[in-house]
Amino acid sequence: MAKKEAHEYHKCLGLILPVSDAISVLSGKWKLPIIISLQFGNKRFSEIAKDIPKITDRMLSKELRDLEMNKLITRTVYDSVPVVVEYSLTEYGESLDNLISELYKWGTKHRKKVMAKD
Repeated sequence: MAKKEAHEYHKCLGLILPVSDAISVLSGKWKLPIIISLQFGNKRFSEIAKDIPKITDRMLSKELRDLEMNKLITRTVYDSVPVVVEYSLTEYGESLDNLISELYKWGTKHRKKVMAKD
C-alpha cells in the first residue's frame, strides 16, 4: 500500500469507527424515540410508553436498560408507597440534542424529497 493510500485508509477508518460506535449505541427502532421522549422531561415508564406508539412493555424495559448501561439515561427509584420509578436523560444523554436536531432536519428534507412527484 502506497503512503498516500495508507494515510487515506487510516483517515477513513478514523471516521468510520466512531460513527459505527455511535450507531451501535443508538441503533434500533426504539432508542431514539425514547431519548426524544425524555428530552421533554423526566418520565415514568408508563409515560414513556404512551409517548411511543406500538412499543411493548418488554421492549421498552430492555431499551431503557441498554440506554442506562450506556450512561445516556438514569433510573431513579423513589422511596414512596407505591414505589415510583422515574427516568431522565443524563448530561451525557443531553449531548445528543444537536444530533437529534440534525437528524430531524435531514429526515424532514428526505421525506419531502422521496415523496415529491417528479
